[in-house]
Amino acid sequence: MHLGVIGLGRMGRIVADRVVDAGHDVTAFDVSEDALADARDAGIGTADSIPALADALGAEKRIWLMVPAGDPVDAALDELEPSLSEQDIVVDGGNSHFEDSTRRAESTPARYLDCGTSGGPAGAELGFSLMVGGPEGAYETMTPVFDAVATGPEGHDRMGPAGSGHYVKMVHNGVEYALMQAYGEGFELLHEGRYDLDLEAVARTWNNGAVIRSWLLELCEEAFREEGTDLGDVADHVAGGSTGTWTVQEALEQEVAVPLIYDALGERFDSRTRAKFSRRLANRLRYGFGRHEVARE
Repeated sequence: MHLGVIGLGRMGRIVADRVVDAGHDVTAFDVSEDALADARDAGIGTADSIPALADALGAEKRIWLMVPAGDPVDAALDELEPSLSEQDIVVDGGNSHFEDSTRRAESTPARYLDCGTSGGPAGAELGFSLMVGGPEGAYETMTPVFDAVATGPEGHDRMGPAGSGHYVKMVHNGVEYALMQAYGEGFELLHEGRYDLDLEAVARTWNNGAVIRSWLLELCEEAFREEGTDLGDVADHVAGGSTGTWTVQEALEQEVAVPLIYDALGERFDSRTRAKFSRRLANRLRYGFGRHEVARE
């Protein structure tokens, strides 16, 4: 398959690399000349504009958008629209709001797949988890690419109609907030409690057979190993919050109680005004799985 990739940031470049490694052709575009030059050095084909990328893909275009959610997605679609037909497929792999994805699916000439993507840059070697919404036929056509980008055939699935992929990813992120908060609170109690504990050793021990073992707990171990038990100069400031906010808003609309996710979101916002160890750990964990910048004091 010949895939067009628009956006060569942390995640988009991984998509392009994994697709090429699986034996497919890729033509990529990014607004950064440095990103394009790096891609060419790695054997990835590039285009100097979005229309040029569309031209390079031929009659049946398969395009993966990996640009920031919001206006950049609409801007890319506006540039693509004159080149698209109902035979083409566009995948939005970013963190778009599911209602935006539903709107775009209705207005885009091509078949539109909203693809929630989890795993972060740190998961590049193993592949991502992909939650896809949109037409079943388009999903089946893109399966070879999804197999390449995901951990394999078990790492992706069609969730349902347009919007469902980003809806599932939105809730996934809400769960992520709550899990990070739970680990943070537990380690805060250990840190402030009655024993002088090596928290790296605690995390390592828990990760070997304990009920609460997980990748996030492995990242806790990494954080304590690299920053120290007291987390050094890692600041009490947990960035992000948009997808968690969307999750809470949807829960209110559906009258579903999500107290853990709600409280975890509140802790993120409160982290900007009051210091807590649990939030310092959450700050560092975001680097672990997503290579987000670590705010430091």
